[in-house]
Amino acid sequence: MRDQLSGLLGLFLMHLSWVFLQWHLPFGASYDGPPYDYYATTECKTHPEAPLYNGGILADRTGKIPMTYHKMETGVYSPAFVLYNLTGTTRYSFSCWVQIKGTYSTLLKARLSTESSTSCIGTALASSDCWSFLKGGFVLDSPSQTSILYFQNVDANNAIEISVTSPSLQPFSVEQWKTQQEENIRTRRKRAVTVHVSDSQGNHIVGASVTAQQLSKDFPFGSAIAKTILGNAAYQAWFSKRFNAAVFENELKWYTTEPEEGKLNYTLADDLLGFVRANQIVARGHNIFWEDPKYTPSWVQNLTGDELRAAVKSRINSLLTRYKGEFVHWDVSNEMLHFDFYEQRLGYNATLDFFATAQNSDPLATLFMNDFNVIETCDDVNSTVDSYASRLKDLKEGGAILEGVGLEGHFSKPNIPLMRAVLDKLATLKLPIWLTEIDISNYFDQKTQAIYLEEVLREGFSHPSVNGIMLWTAIHPYGCYQMCLTDGNFRNLPAGDVVDGLLQEWETKQAGGATNERGSYSFFGFLGEYKVSVSFGNKSTETTLSLTRGDETKHLNIQL
Repeated sequence: MRDQLSGLLGLFLMHLSWVFLQWHLPFGASYDGPPYDYYATTECKTHPEAPLYNGGILADRTGKIPMTYHKMETGVYSPAFVLYNLTGTTRYSFSCWVQIKGTYSTLLKARLSTESSTSCIGTALASSDCWSFLKGGFVLDSPSQTSILYFQNVDANNAIEISVTSPSLQPFSVEQWKTQQEENIRTRRKRAVTVHVSDSQGNHIVGASVTAQQLSKDFPFGSAIAKTILGNAAYQAWFSKRFNAAVFENELKWYTTEPEEGKLNYTLADDLLGFVRANQIVARGHNIFWEDPKYTPSWVQNLTGDELRAAVKSRINSLLTRYKGEFVHWDVSNEMLHFDFYEQRLGYNATLDFFATAQNSDPLATLFMNDFNVIETCDDVNSTVDSYASRLKDLKEGGAILEGVGLEGHFSKPNIPLMRAVLDKLATLKLPIWLTEIDISNYFDQKTQAIYLEEVLREGFSHPSVNGIMLWTAIHPYGCYQMCLTDGNFRNLPAGDVVDGLLQEWETKQAGGATNERGSYSFFGFLGEYKVSVSFGNKSTETTLSLTRGDETKHLNIQL
């Protein structure tokens, strides 16, 4: 009965979403498919829930979902689904519930094998005493006549029994995916405004001229910068014209600020902070500690016990006391899913102490976890969506004040349905999510980098739970880490054209018109600050409007 009710509720919500989407589509547009279902959970539940989309294309005409078994190279049989006639470029969203027998907990991968390749399309941390939700997806480069979707235990040495229920595979065309992205942008990144114009007696003024000019954007969109921007007027002008957020590439890292014990040097960080302040740019603090020993100061690597504890405490107090209130975020312990330099030497509670000390030193800064290969792929067993969520929950249960989800986003070829599925699951944690270091591998040529970058940025900006986007494109004499937006003379490369195009697309350049018979003029504007000008006859006035997120129309009353 519970599953039936859950299924009926899901159908009802899908119908409401479909009606809402149809109602708000631009004139002349059409949508012929189900809306994407953002449902997800990181909780392990006693009972599985009904399949999304009623199973999608996995369900046969009777509504049943045929399942078979696939023999893997190890000789173990896995639950599997045979898929016929998958098409290229289609966005496939996959989900199911999984449970295991034979061990208490293990990581499962959902894998798709076609005629030409095998790839990971989603993961879940499965348990023996409850059901875990696996959500992922894929896009094929070319059509596949026959494919196998099956499940793999990451621990190949441990023979287990895998149970799968409520599976779903829902296809979306490129146009359907784009339409829903645009609808999310309209409802999450923009807001309706109605300007009411009247005279001193309260009478409507018909035909008054109203213009609204966006002065600043609410959504933080920025890039990494490095010392190379200092003293470079052309670089500074190029950056400040585009971005409202920044992160220092290496200038705050411990190996830069204290290369030798006790010899602190914050000159570069101070100068970069002066630049962002002068241009009203918000800055992320990256990072307090980096768990990778390769990027730990050499003198710190030789410390143990109380000496190391004293050094890390001094690092936090020195850094955060100096810059208290200056940085909106701090990446406290960078890439802790992949490395554990400090925890190996100071114990598992070391990270808890880092967060507690940072919170005391700068209570207004938002403290982040930050790691790679969470949204980029599901092949990295260290940084799956469930391992990220589990680590974060452990820290919070231990008393850490952890308030932000940082996803680096160093992509090769992006799997956009997987990226969305991971964001869906992380969104259930109810914390701010930032894409903190976005770039595309230089394995690809510049045009391909630009194509993939646009896919990632559109997905990030349109996802309801993403609060900010940072590119990892600091310019150096040798180029950039992986991807540059410009050449050395600040002429756009293909990726730069993509960024400039999106920045213009995601901005209300200017809205304007005349008031109607009720003395009102309405428009949709991207969130941010506006200058609103009104004139009628020989009278005119100007005011400011702060357009923040909200479901209701924002009303502004102006009297001439």
